[in-house]
Amino acid sequence: MTLRPATAPARAIVIGVLAAVVALLALAGPALAADTSIARGHREIETSRVLLGRSLDAYKAGARDRAYALSRKAYLDHFEFVEIPLRLRDPNLVLDTEFKYAALRNDIRDGAPVSKIRSDTATLRTALVDVDRALSRKGVAAPAVAFGFSFSILFREGVEAVLLIAILLGSLAAGSAANYKRPLAMGVGAAVAATAVLFALATLVIDIAPLSRELLEAVTALIAVVVLIAVSFWLVSRLEHRRRMEFMRARVASAMAAGTTAAFVGLGFTAVFREGFETVLFYQALALFAQGLILWVVLGAAAAAVALGGVGYAILRLGRRLPLKPMLVGGAGVLLLMSVAFVGNAIRSLQDADLLTATPLAHPRLPVFLAELTGIHPTSQGLVVQAGLLAVYAVGAAYLFAWQPARRRRQVAETATA
Repeated sequence: MTLRPATAPARAIVIGVLAAVVALLALAGPALAADTSIARGHREIETSRVLLGRSLDAYKAGARDRAYALSRKAYLDHFEFVEIPLRLRDPNLVLDTEFKYAALRNDIRDGAPVSKIRSDTATLRTALVDVDRALSRKGVAAPAVAFGFSFSILFREGVEAVLLIAILLGSLAAGSAANYKRPLAMGVGAAVAATAVLFALATLVIDIAPLSRELLEAVTALIAVVVLIAVSFWLVSRLEHRRRMEFMRARVASAMAAGTTAAFVGLGFTAVFREGFETVLFYQALALFAQGLILWVVLGAAAAAVALGGVGYAILRLGRRLPLKPMLVGGAGVLLLMSVAFVGNAIRSLQDADLLTATPLAHPRLPVFLAELTGIHPTSQGLVVQAGLLAVYAVGAAYLFAWQPARRRRQVAETATA
């Protein structure tokens, strides 16, 4: 068979295709190289963190030369590789982190007290988390978790507040004390205003508190965990409408016995401000571990506010009976999961501050944004505590939703046959 020379149009098509392939390779090459550089950067950051921990251990053991060598290696052999992709994103962060490495090395060389080396190491570890964030993409999971946590905080606390207000109004109507609705509303309004002031004050205190960032994160998270557990189990114990009614009617009866406007203002204030205090605490703790995702936290709160508006209108204005028990149980479940995330982050913060031993685990680490939100970090201490807390919740759920109902059914059956 004789091959014919290619025609001019055919040659043009071939040349065009080759040019397109070359262009794609030219564009994809740097992008693939950048992705590879960033992936290596994440690995180098983690290796540098490990070496910093070993340097601190060596210094505490009196091996100053070894501590200096390890801190120098953490910078020269590992952070140096991070600087290349980081300079394109945040050159100031590169410079700040370099200064922190230098400060640590200088203090080790000068024989500074162990407390100073511990503080330098904690500060540098925090800076490396910031570097990790700067190199990371947010993805889909982390914004979704931030949105969900934020929505659940405001929606659950808000639904409980709306429910308490509805019970109070119903109790006033039943007790022929409708003239006290206005003082009750004044108390509710004062509670909302006080919650806003408390949020501003809490933000200010966190900014100026004379504590290291790591210790502040740990303390805030642990307080939030304790309150989350207490609130969730208190709520579950009063899920039955009858119990809630009895609880609030007793408070209304006390206010009516006092017969003063101040008593009903105080009743409305305390009913709502407790929910507001919890909301402020939970949002402050969430904000500490959702850096870079605050937009999604705000969007979650905004969506919850809209949903609460609908729930409040349906209950307070239309008198509708909504499926509140599933809402409250679901909200409590999400907040309990949030407490697991908070306790994991508290453990990690205490480890970064060298107040708790860290045993690294050789398994893939979650992306930094997702790790900060879930509290899942590659240390055995954090994972063991999180697993233990989940086990406690599982046992508590089995007791409340399986064992107790079964016991009540057996008691009813025994009574019926007696």
